[in-house]
Amino acid sequence: MNPELPLFPVQASAYAPMVDHLVYFLLAVSVFFAVGIFLSIFYFAIRYRRRSESEVPAPMHGAMSLEIAWSVIPFLLTMVMFGWGARIFFTVSRPPDDARTVYVVGKQWMWKLQHMEGQREIDELHIPVGQPVKLIMTSEDVIHDFFVPAFRTKMDVIPGRYTTAWFKPTKPGKYHLFCSQYCGTNHSAMVGWVYVMEPTDYQAWLSGGPQGTMASSGEKLFRDMACANCHHPDGHGRGPSLRNLYGSPVELADGTTVKADEGYLRESILNPSAKIVKGYQPIMPTFQGLLTEENILQLTEYIKSLSAPATAAAMAPAGNPAAAKKSK
Repeated sequence: MNPELPLFPVQASAYAPMVDHLVYFLLAVSVFFAVGIFLSIFYFAIRYRRRSESEVPAPMHGAMSLEIAWSVIPFLLTMVMFGWGARIFFTVSRPPDDARTVYVVGKQWMWKLQHMEGQREIDELHIPVGQPVKLIMTSEDVIHDFFVPAFRTKMDVIPGRYTTAWFKPTKPGKYHLFCSQYCGTNHSAMVGWVYVMEPTDYQAWLSGGPQGTMASSGEKLFRDMACANCHHPDGHGRGPSLRNLYGSPVELADGTTVKADEGYLRESILNPSAKIVKGYQPIMPTFQGLLTEENILQLTEYIKSLSAPATAAAMAPAGNPAAAKKSK
């Protein structure tokens, strides 16, 4: 857009132009029909006005061609809108496999973010330019909404479950972050900034953070909470083995099968009796109220690190192939 006339925020993500082009099309169609309908009403009001008290208008029987036209044309336009919108929806709802993961926790009234490398932020997000970023988000209290206008990214952040969003920043800079869901008295103060940095600057920023990844923090928490007493690596404990669990199908006692994703792991920690693994007894205590959302995310990352080597490779810092290779 013309900087002199900022009708839209800057396009700073890979799919921002796709979203804007659809918006332009919808605006063009809306304006075309609004103007056409107004002019038609104006024309017909003059053309077919009553010219005398005794004038009786001629009967109108309509035309089949006109009926077909005003049925088919809107149908075709709505199908174009649907197909175009569906294409964008599937694009923005499927993060690339090589996307960096950042965890987001919404809380009245702040954003808490944590990188895989262990770096934590409040109301700020530092990310490298040109690399996809996947956000896994949840809330500690009420519904929030993670909104970055420049990225055309907007996703509800819901308590008790995880939602996912992703974007690929294309321009270094500083961009507004908002909560666009009313969440209480200080909703308007729940704002922040996204800093898109050059890869070398991003690595320098990461190096100044705390030592230890989220997975290592989760491993420490795993030991502190005595989880290893039941979850033995060989699978002979009172609880199932967690090795190679993440991303795998889990057979339950009722005969159904679920996928061990982030949501399943969270539910198993907070409400372990909800889904009992086949061959095990419902003896695991709940950790509801004992663990924060950040703790749960750290445990999740530790369990992920016990799975495929590809997971460890994905945790290697961006722009460091040697680290990724070493992790294999």
